[in-house]
Amino acid sequence: MMRPDRGTGLALRYVAAVAVTLLFLFPVYWLFMISFKTPEEIFASPPVWWPKSLQLANYAVLFKDGDVVTIWNSVVIASVSTAAAMIIGTMCAYSIARFRTGGNFFTDWLLSNRMVPPIVIVFPVFLLYVKVGLVDSYLGLILLYTAFNLPYVVWMMRGYIQDIPLELEESALVDGCTRWQVFLRVVLPMARSGFFATAVFTFVFAWNEFIFALVLTRAEVTTFPVQVTHYFGGQSNFWAKIAAMSALGTIPIFIAVTLLQRYLVRGISLGAVKG
Repeated sequence: MMRPDRGTGLALRYVAAVAVTLLFLFPVYWLFMISFKTPEEIFASPPVWWPKSLQLANYAVLFKDGDVVTIWNSVVIASVSTAAAMIIGTMCAYSIARFRTGGNFFTDWLLSNRMVPPIVIVFPVFLLYVKVGLVDSYLGLILLYTAFNLPYVVWMMRGYIQDIPLELEESALVDGCTRWQVFLRVVLPMARSGFFATAVFTFVFAWNEFIFALVLTRAEVTTFPVQVTHYFGGQSNFWAKIAAMSALGTIPIFIAVTLLQRYLVRGISLGAVKG
């Protein structure tokens, strides 16, 4: 039988967990509710917690004006840059973990590059992109996001690969596998959880990036975070469009996390940040 004091403590922990969950979910709930409200309900006092009728017009105007194209732009840029960063970064991480490529402090130097604030380099990059014609192009942002996220991918995947017993690779080599076959058939399956966990976070970083997209885009490849800022004005803010656009912008992240959910917890719990 459970002791009364233990049962009380467990109940208090559940209550605290539910309270914290509701606290963090409330902004999400409020965002979605605003996207379905009329202007009168948005500015009502006291607040209207639930709209009288769901106003789909706030979403319809985004499709009518073509604003949702920016979400597609973000999907393309974030997906391709994440895929490129994961492929290149995982191979680099394997080389560093198994062959000590670059020496003892190479990974520290790579990680220090990720810590550089984007605002420090965005204008030199802009001048370079003007010269080579990459401003307001998919290729320009994909290359930049890939380069900027590579240090994170290398650092994370290096830790996951180091957790794989070296004996497994040696056995595969003895059985006749080439180094590439060992990487593809032994290392990648063993590091699958860490690979997908790193990919999700890399995708989120690329999805939320704002400074590079703001400076390096004009109209053709405007991304979702930049488009949302267009609804803020000097005289008034279009809160219904802001909420509707933000709600639509959460869908790709929700899908990515849902599809890879089973890998996230295990991937995060592995020793991925060991020095």
